[in-house]
Amino acid sequence: MRKLLKLVTVSVILGLLSSCGSVPDNISPVRNFELDRYLGTWYEIARLDHRFERGLEKVSATYSLRDDGKVKVVNRGWNVEKGEWKEAVGKARFADDKTVGHLEVSFFGPFYGPYVIFELEQQNYDYAFISSGDGYLWFLSRTPTVSDTLKQAFITKAKTLGFNTDELIFVQQE
Repeated sequence: MRKLLKLVTVSVILGLLSSCGSVPDNISPVRNFELDRYLGTWYEIARLDHRFERGLEKVSATYSLRDDGKVKVVNRGWNVEKGEWKEAVGKARFADDKTVGHLEVSFFGPFYGPYVIFELEQQNYDYAFISSGDGYLWFLSRTPTVSDTLKQAFITKAKTLGFNTDELIFVQQE
């Protein structure tokens, strides 16, 4: 009975993880991507809600190079209800070509999901628009606040790609 329970549990987890790994055909990763320039801290400006970040404010993501060549990912946010910081540490690797903004991220052991940077400010890497398919969407910036013009550009781009922008959460950073 115990083996059957383990098998069912593993099957359910694999099924859930495989269902969240697809990237829509209409989203293309940026080209001429430079990982070294992308590393560092990014502030979450907006996102579509999902259970991993539900109720979090002051959200940031910090990327650094690991000894094995992968990227260390530290996502951090303030849980308003509990009055405490929540942190998740994961890893990322390139999906294929290292000059394309398409990585795979894992916070759960050997299971990776897509991380597609579909817009990136090229001069200073000041902001990025990211999706990992199945409705996941983020707007990251090197600064905790951005102009209303840039917010509107994100909304417009996300809407043209088919995201429900009425459900966007603009994150409180202060």
